[in-house]
Amino acid sequence: MSKQIYVNLPVSDLKKSTGFYEALGFTKNAMFSDSNASSMMWSNNIVVMLLKHDFYKKFIGEKEVADTARTSGVLLALSLDSKEDVQKFADVAKENGGDYYRVDMGIDSGMMFSYEVEDPDGHTWEPMWMNADFVA
Repeated sequence: MSKQIYVNLPVSDLKKSTGFYEALGFTKNAMFSDSNASSMMWSNNIVVMLLKHDFYKKFIGEKEVADTARTSGVLLALSLDSKEDVQKFADVAKENGGDYYRVDMGIDSGMMFSYEVEDPDGHTWEPMWMNADFVA
């Protein structure tokens, strides 16, 4: 089995979140999805598990589920093939209940281009493109 990463995200509305991620280009894997979770494939090696809050709580012991609309614990970056793909990702997110904004890092957009994209629960993704001419 190849090495993979599974990102587990608590969501308040599984159906809405599943639709949001499908609109962004993730593919639902029905084999690992049920009434508590949706397995959303970004690639063969990157899977986002959307988990209803009650189900997510089973994995975190006595901890509380973070209110990701108010608190951030992680930024999840995804590389895309072009600036246009980054823009489309952000636009589709906004059209499907999310939002986005841009952080000025003082880097020329011809070298690197990204947005901060929030899903309906406030989880923040960073779709980004980097010019291969500048990557070492």
